[in-house]
Amino acid sequence: MTNQIPKELRTIIDNEETDFITKSRRNHPRKKAISLLFFSLFWNGFISIFVVAFFGPLLKKLFNKQSSNDISFSDFFDVMPALIISLFVIVGIGLLVWTIMMFFQKGAFFVGTPTRFIKFRKGKAEIKDWEQFSGNIKIDGKGIYGNLEFELRTGKTKSRDNGPDKFVPDVIDMAGIKNTYDIGKKCRKRIKENDPTPAIKL
Repeated sequence: MTNQIPKELRTIIDNEETDFITKSRRNHPRKKAISLLFFSLFWNGFISIFVVAFFGPLLKKLFNKQSSNDISFSDFFDVMPALIISLFVIVGIGLLVWTIMMFFQKGAFFVGTPTRFIKFRKGKAEIKDWEQFSGNIKIDGKGIYGNLEFELRTGKTKSRDNGPDKFVPDVIDMAGIKNTYDIGKKCRKRIKENDPTPAIKL
């Protein structure tokens, strides 16, 4: 693994001690990609109902009026809903394309040091201090390759109609890595050591 590390990543690490260096097989966990795929298929299937129900009669109407040169200004109001539906269609196609890309995106290098966590992919580095992690870790370690999901202290607050606002943390995924539990244990240790929250003394 050491011989495979890109030169740029070597420069970032420099002489710092490392807890682990690993490379993931994928950039996104398959479960997330599959969930998004089902959602995108549902979205496109639902929108297609409106496309068939609206565009068929609309095109037929405009074609008949064009043949008789009887197109009026009011006909343009029928085009407005078509533009709105088209926008939803574009969103659905974009979502489907992005989902397919998720399945084929190659993984990244991950490095853990005593002070920071580094993700390096396609020449770009994402560096997080351990204090930026909340300590919540999800581990899926079935088989040789497993997944790790880390929650960060940063995120977004989403409002809900039938309840209080919900905080959704940012996450970092390590999808398809070896020694999942060992790496997860090392990360948890560093997160705990760098926890900015002072311990409560009883």
